Amino acid sequence: MKQETMHNQLELLNREIITKQHSQQVEPANQPERAAAGEQAAKQDWRRSVVYQIYPKSFKNSGSGATGDLKGITMKLDYLQKLGVDYIWITPIYKSPQHDNGYDVSDYYAIDESYGTMEDFERLVMEAKACGIGIMLDIVVNHSSTEHEWFQAAINDPKSPYRGYYIWRDEPNHWESKFGGSAWEKDEASGQYYLHLFDKTQADLNWENEELRQEIYTMMRFWVEKGVSGFRLDVINLISKDQRFPDEIREDGSYGDGRKCYTDGPRIHDMLQEMNREVFQGTDLLTVGEMSSTSIDHCVKYSNPDRQELSMTFSFHHLKVDYPNGEKWVKADFDFEQLKRIMSDWQIGMHAGGGWNALFWCNHDQPRIVSRFGDDGEYRERSAKMLATSLHMLQGTPYIYQGEEIGMTNPHFNEIDQYRDVETLNMYRLYREEGRTHEELMDAIKQKSRDNSRTLMQWDDSIHAGFTEGEPWIEAAPNYKQIHVKEALSREDSVFYYYQLLIQLRHELGVVTEGRYERIDQADPQVWAYARTTEQDALLVLCNYYGTEASFDMPEELKARFKGWRSRILIHNCEGASESWTSRIPLRPYESIVYYLER
Repeated sequence: MKQETMHNQLELLNREIITKQHSQQVEPANQPERAAAGEQAAKQDWRRSVVYQIYPKSFKNSGSGATGDLKGITMKLDYLQKLGVDYIWITPIYKSPQHDNGYDVSDYYAIDESYGTMEDFERLVMEAKACGIGIMLDIVVNHSSTEHEWFQAAINDPKSPYRGYYIWRDEPNHWESKFGGSAWEKDEASGQYYLHLFDKTQADLNWENEELRQEIYTMMRFWVEKGVSGFRLDVINLISKDQRFPDEIREDGSYGDGRKCYTDGPRIHDMLQEMNREVFQGTDLLTVGEMSSTSIDHCVKYSNPDRQELSMTFSFHHLKVDYPNGEKWVKADFDFEQLKRIMSDWQIGMHAGGGWNALFWCNHDQPRIVSRFGDDGEYRERSAKMLATSLHMLQGTPYIYQGEEIGMTNPHFNEIDQYRDVETLNMYRLYREEGRTHEELMDAIKQKSRDNSRTLMQWDDSIHAGFTEGEPWIEAAPNYKQIHVKEALSREDSVFYYYQLLIQLRHELGVVTEGRYERIDQADPQVWAYARTTEQDALLVLCNYYGTEASFDMPEELKARFKGWRSRILIHNCEGASESWTSRIPLRPYESIVYYLER
């Protein structure tokens, strides 16, 4: 769809909708003025905001370094301002030995020298605020690095008060690390075992210890004073462990991996309410919790404002629909009906309970969505726009992962030594020892590895995609000469400008924030269709998830309900989309259409 056509549609909407929402006459505005008005509305109501995630190691180096740095992010603020996002979430930049790409923090008060200095961070916060963008930091407090001074004191002296900052047992139970193997590592000096739900260099912190909790709150207040606008809390629903440390026993008598004994644990809500009182209250911080293997009921509690815990939650059930029988490390197609059912259940359940979803397809731990649920070949751009439409028209706060807005793909690396991710390398080693073939594992890794999203941000077609003038820590995807920011900005119908318009729609249209979700596709094998409805207006969203043509008939009940309402196409990703929503609607491969209806 041509950019000026989409702009014209938004211009018409602006003249009518903004007037209704703010009860005042608004003169026809040009695009920059309208965008600014939308951004101001988003600041006044964070539920209209959009967050952009940066994995700094792969985003931009300001010179010839191997990894991205804070100055590189500052250099690209004008790009992010042009996109229209309200916040930037930056994955960990603290001092770290980098065994798990910064999620193993050795000093919560220091910037890792590979990313720059505290002065660089302060300048980034200041310049981002000047662009109307808040900085969100990643808080990693389920565990610390074993190189942290707390752990070093604990392991060198079992009588140290810091011993109580971690979780020790005389004998391990059968809990498993999420990176493979036992979740317990023996300290040979004392003979005890410490818990690590992730890598053995990431020792779990003991949240039952009040002194530890106060240390964490003091640290978080330090960063608030530095001017951050929010926090993303890493695997925060794992911090409260069942203090009996029981084994997880399956129905067949075998041992489970233990997650039922520490996920959404017995004191988790008390702990987050305490964190809210100690750190969040009296601020306008945006807070999001990463919730592993959680439930709608718990996420309603985490994010309902009356409970004073967090602003919103990440859940991951929708990104396990290509895990046959729960197994990640196999190549597999996604289960479309399961995807629609999960997304719909969370929309309905969170809305009913007063909770708030963080909406996302991609992050630093997930493959590229256009390779996963779309088509990263012939229909790359069209399917990228369709996937963006289906997510951004939902209720919640969208998170855009770096490169998603230009349709970046999985790199499809052929050799294991091209990968850097500790989880990928561990799983490759373990499964090879169990007898799986190299070819079988590489097929799975090309589809599932976390490094699929960690390749270099593709800025232009120069060497290393414009990421650095030196040698980078990981290769760029081979298609960087065709897919990059410079090319996307030069073309009005690119994926970038489509994302820009979706962000503007969220800023401007109340129905995107407030509308009640209703699935209307009745288990269609190719189409996800849903409505978002308020008393005065509605959205009808149609998305064809496959590379073949489809058609869709609106339910008769819906036609009767909206009979007499005015309608127009709000946004679509193919020229010549069907103007009428009441008759059979043809949908081309990966086509999406959003109809706007009003009384």
